[in-house]
Amino acid sequence: MAVGRMVERVPGVRWLVRAGSILACIGLWQLASSLHVNLGIVTFRNVPPPTEVVQSAIVLLKSPKLLAHVSSSLWRVFAGYGAAVVIGISLGFAIGRSRTASDLLLPPLELLRPIPAVAWIPLSILIFPSSELSMIYITFIGALFPIILNTVHGVANIDRRLVASARSLGGTPAAILREIVLPGAAPSIVIGLAIGMGTSWFCLVTAEMISGQFGIGYYTWEAYTLQNYADIIVGMLVIGLLGMGSSWLLTTLGHHLMPWRHPTVAR
Repeated sequence: MAVGRMVERVPGVRWLVRAGSILACIGLWQLASSLHVNLGIVTFRNVPPPTEVVQSAIVLLKSPKLLAHVSSSLWRVFAGYGAAVVIGISLGFAIGRSRTASDLLLPPLELLRPIPAVAWIPLSILIFPSSELSMIYITFIGALFPIILNTVHGVANIDRRLVASARSLGGTPAAILREIVLPGAAPSIVIGLAIGMGTSWFCLVTAEMISGQFGIGYYTWEAYTLQNYADIIVGMLVIGLLGMGSSWLLTTLGHHLMPWRHPTVAR
C-alpha cells in the first residue's frame, strides 16, 4: 500500500514503472524469440527478436519510402475521419434532440453498424472511381458509428430539468444548444471521437492491405508477402504509434476544451 501511494504521488516514479513494464515485455519477447519457444498453441520459432526489428526500423527510417507511406496513411485517415466528425456529430445531435429524426435515421444506422469495415471494401471499390477514395471511405465508415452513438448518448442524457429551466428563463433554442446541450454532451462526444480515431486506423490498414500502393498497411502486408518478418513488426509498431499519437491529440484537445471537467482516473 505504501509503495502504491508513493507511485501515485510522485510522477517520476510512475513513468519509471511504465517504462519498466515496457522493458520487461521487450525482454520476454527477446528471450522467447532467441530460444525459439514453442508452447504448442503459440510458437516463437518464426518471430524475429527485438534486435532484428530495431535493425529493420533503422533501415526504414533511412528510406525515402517512409515519408510516402506515413503521409499517405495520414491523409487517408484524416480525410475520412474529418468527414465522419462533421456528419457523425450532426446526425448524433439530430437523433438525440428529435424523436422524429431518431425514428427516421436510427433504424438504418443500427442496421448498418454491425457490418465490419472489411465487408464494405468490395462495395466501395465498385462505388468510387479510384482506390484512394474507396480507402478514405472505409476510414469514414469506421469512425462514423462510434461518433454518432456517443453523440446521441451524450445529447440524450442531458438533464431535462436544465433545459426546462433555461426555457422558462427565456433561453432561445440556439442558446440552450450552445450553453447546456453542447457542454453537457461534450465528454461523451470526445470519447466517441477517440474511439472513432482508433477504428479509422484499424479500417485504413485493412483497406491498404487490399487496394493500396502506399501506406503503412500496404507496407506491412508487402513485408508479409515477401517474408520480411521483422518489417511486419516495424509496420505494426508504426501503426500503433500513429494511432496512439492521434488519440492523444484528441484527448488533450478535449481536456483543453473542457476545463471544467477533471479526469477521475489518473493517467
